[in-house]
Amino acid sequence: MKQKFDIIKSTCVPLPLENVDTDQIIPARFLKATTKEEKFFGDNLFRDWRYNPDGSLNTSFVLNDPTYGGEILVAGKNFGSGSSREHAAWAIAGYGFRVVISSFFADIHKNNELNNFVLPVVVSEQFLSELFASIKANPKMEVVVDLPNQTVTNTATGKTEHFEINGYKKHCLMNGLDDIDYLLTVKDKTEAYEKTAAKY
Repeated sequence: MKQKFDIIKSTCVPLPLENVDTDQIIPARFLKATTKEEKFFGDNLFRDWRYNPDGSLNTSFVLNDPTYGGEILVAGKNFGSGSSREHAAWAIAGYGFRVVISSFFADIHKNNELNNFVLPVVVSEQFLSELFASIKANPKMEVVVDLPNQTVTNTATGKTEHFEINGYKKHCLMNGLDDIDYLLTVKDKTEAYEKTAAKY
């Protein structure tokens, strides 16, 4: 979903599990889908954790717990490991998460999130641990993610950390542009350069 990013202030959904791989995010059987409809993949985010084998709702899983909600998923270390399937990022975006916070992301999944307008925010393990504790103590507490200044703030503790992001991807997120959209914005400059280069 193409949305411009600026400052996001939201409650969080905690997933304090390490090494969550892309098959857990979106099981392999959904890779055969012939649609990229956001709702389809969002409805099947963490499918095998959200539902029991008989199809009934797993009420113990955090996404089914009405205590938690919001646009920010807070995940354990090494989020998005495993296969490079972009469907995992589609599912996260389709569910409605705009930010994922973790202390470490698998590189390919991190880039897939950025390409699908989900902001992966890397924080220190200490900050992440304190964030989980704050959410547990008060599920209604909010986190502020400031993309222009590249900061994330735990409002419960007042602590802020700076996060890194590629300058090009930051520009695209803040302007709601995918790679094709960006190329179209510089079309005139590209054509002018090609005309100049053709002289040599």
